[in-house]
Amino acid sequence: MKNLTNWCLALIFSLSTSVAIAAGDYMEGAEYLRLAKPQPTSAADKVEVVEMFWYGCSHCYYMEPHISKWLENKPDDVEFVRMPAVLGKGWELYGKAYFTAELLGVVDKIHEPLFEAIHDKKQKFRDVAALQDFFVSHGVAKDDFRNTFNSFAVAVKINNASLMTRRYAISGVPTLIVNGKFSTGASIAGSNEDVIKVIDFLVEQERGADDEPAQATAVQP
Repeated sequence: MKNLTNWCLALIFSLSTSVAIAAGDYMEGAEYLRLAKPQPTSAADKVEVVEMFWYGCSHCYYMEPHISKWLENKPDDVEFVRMPAVLGKGWELYGKAYFTAELLGVVDKIHEPLFEAIHDKKQKFRDVAALQDFFVSHGVAKDDFRNTFNSFAVAVKINNASLMTRRYAISGVPTLIVNGKFSTGASIAGSNEDVIKVIDFLVEQERGADDEPAQATAVQP
């Protein structure tokens, strides 16, 4: 009986320890990093999750299905924002493509197909003309694309994306930013699946945070 009791106690301890590890196995400095300085977010009453990506990045392409699946059941109190990273002048073309699609309201028509065109079909988009042809082939009027791509609104958005790439201390993509405070990605989380788990962990943590995150509706250089 004594041996049975000891075995039961050992089992209970083992199970409780496993639960504790499962609940708290994501550690700052390991699976996620704290930004040196909290950054403004887009919604004062929600926890913001920002996806920093680049269409030319194959890792971003493989991350996208996991993001899409997560978005299907995204909590109402979470604000999701896609933002193309700008790590150099050569990144601006694809960044402007995303913002053009966003302003035209055709992200659903363009976002995944553009990823697929680049990484599955090996299409090259070296200039605006090539992107214009792609948008037109997906139902966007030529003049609408051209006018929006070259608009002041897109210029403002790409400048802001460049600024936030620096403020978030982005060195590679995809990187996910939670509530302007934390960053994570597959390289530190372990896998694309783990990135989603870390995001959920950080969102839950931010829900219970005592301090209010820095909030703003716009970011100024």
